[in-house]
Amino acid sequence: MSHHQKDELPELQRALVQTQIAAAKSGERIVILFEGRDGSGKDGTIKRIIEHLSVRGTRVVALPKPSDRERTLWYFQRYVRHLPAAGEMVIFNRSWYNRAGVERVMGFSTPAEQAQFLRDAPDFERMLVESGIKLVKIWLDIGKAEQKKRLDARRSDPLKALKVSDMDAVAQEKWADYSVARNEMLERTHSLLAPWTCVRANHKPRARLAIIRHILREIAPAHIAAPIECPDPKILFTFEISAIGDGRLAK
Repeated sequence: MSHHQKDELPELQRALVQTQIAAAKSGERIVILFEGRDGSGKDGTIKRIIEHLSVRGTRVVALPKPSDRERTLWYFQRYVRHLPAAGEMVIFNRSWYNRAGVERVMGFSTPAEQAQFLRDAPDFERMLVESGIKLVKIWLDIGKAEQKKRLDARRSDPLKALKVSDMDAVAQEKWADYSVARNEMLERTHSLLAPWTCVRANHKPRARLAIIRHILREIAPAHIAAPIECPDPKILFTFEISAIGDGRLAK
């Protein structure tokens, strides 16, 4: 990380603290979804976002695989119970979009269930936004070689032992299948009310700063958001279909 980037992170974290203070006063409800390839940097980014925030006003939700009982629920039900009350920020480290990603690629749900999800997700998110929730959806994208490097590093670092999962080995084998699933998910669930923001995350520090800038510009009150620079569009951009073929999203 450059000196400039090191200086910038604390400034952005202070702005996040100010934003949370304002949300506590106004009763704002905030939901941030992090989706992306295995090894794309979701955990590290979330860690930087919440580092100085109130534990009481911030929740990170990373649900395990559903129980037998949960499999019988309406699909969105287990996520609804984690939505924020007034003044709260909830960050989903993977979310209801599991159904469009890992469940699809690994066959953990049926094609009919996956098709229904892609139809239902935009309506579900419209209801959230129209109820007053601020919803930010972020997709972290990395190249295949970068993913391999990061997943290999996990296996050799004892401090990252808890990050290693059975899915890691499959991520590279099924790279193309994950690309197809990602493309359809982004195309079908991107909307004006609940747009996808894509991040080219091969360079972790730059990606993290761009994400925090974007979040602040989306959720912070105007006086806090105004001085925050726009993220570099080469790193962070609103999804558009042309990004699938023009190299902005890894194939």
